[in-house]
Amino acid sequence: MIIGVLALQGDFREHIQAVTACGHEGLEVRRVSELDQCQALILPGGESTSIALLAKNYGLVEPIKKRISGGMPTYGSCAGMILLADRIVDGAVGQETFGGINMTVRRNAFGRQVDSFESQLDFAGQQLHAVFIRAPWVEELGSDVEVISTVTEPSGEKHAVAVRQKHLMATSFHPELTHDLAVHRYFFDEVCK
Repeated sequence: MIIGVLALQGDFREHIQAVTACGHEGLEVRRVSELDQCQALILPGGESTSIALLAKNYGLVEPIKKRISGGMPTYGSCAGMILLADRIVDGAVGQETFGGINMTVRRNAFGRQVDSFESQLDFAGQQLHAVFIRAPWVEELGSDVEVISTVTEPSGEKHAVAVRQKHLMATSFHPELTHDLAVHRYFFDEVCK
């Protein structure tokens, strides 16, 4: 498959490496003509407001929304989760998303940069090491959204950090920053099929 990675800001290079390591062709997407070549899309971690603004400047917002609503498999990590959410809490004024997943996410939910952390998670029945950097969490889910993974805060409160709705998937953590390809493989093998 040709897997596009939105390459406007953030850790798109690491996602391209993971795509290649999983045996697919990775394509950096900065133009509509590149988006048109993709069978699936990854929205990387980075700064969600910057990615959204750059996507608007590059004329990509409506084409991406159209591809998502048309059924293109899409995966978003961290900022990508925010961009796939239908609703945001603590977003920038007027912050736009591509939407598609019936959920509300809270931006920077775990705290500031200094509050970033790593944790072991159960992801679809597999243990994996997860890296959370100024990460969002899911506050509210539609009934059609499946929770793939949760994290428990020291207070005991649980938050969804990996979700799927049909052809869309999102994680609040950064699997591209580890050597574990389980999340990418799940996207290719389960969501893209």
